Order: sequence, then C-alpha cells, then structure tokens
Amino acid sequence: MQTMIIIGTIGLALIIFFVRGPSVVTRFVGQSAIRVTIGVLLLFFLNVFGGAIGLHIPINMFTVLISSILGLFGVISLACIQLFVMM
Repeated sequence: MQTMIIIGTIGLALIIFFVRGPSVVTRFVGQSAIRVTIGVLLLFFLNVFGGAIGLHIPINMFTVLISSILGLFGVISLACIQLFVMM
C-alpha cells in the first residue's frame, strides 16, 4: 500500500513536471522554500527575543505552516494566542 502511494506521488509529480513545464514547477518550489525559510527564521527570532518575557512558540509543522502562509501577521497571531493561553 505504501509503495503504491509513493509510486503514485512520484508519477503525478513527473506528469506535472512534463506537462506544465519545468519553469512553473521550479518557481513554485523555490517560492515555497523561501517562504518556509522566512517563517522558520521569524519563529526562531521570536523565541530568542521573546524568551525575556517568557514567550516560547514551538517550531513544528503547524506553526511553520501558519508563519509561512501568513508571514509576519501569522507569527504575531501565534504569539498573541500563546500569550492568551498562558494567562
């Protein structure tokens, strides 16, 4: 079952790669990697500087997804949620 899922995913990726063109797929993957990197860095710096006031947001898939999609506003909202839960 797992082998079929892996083969299907690779096959679908190859079909998208050859049909839509390499430039579109490469641009999407590159932009996604940049957004995820920026999101992780924002969370890291928030943890470094927020440690003085006792603010810590764990860096996991959910928080990285929120911060990479929403950017700075996502990180601020995660911090507000963390502060609200702590009080």
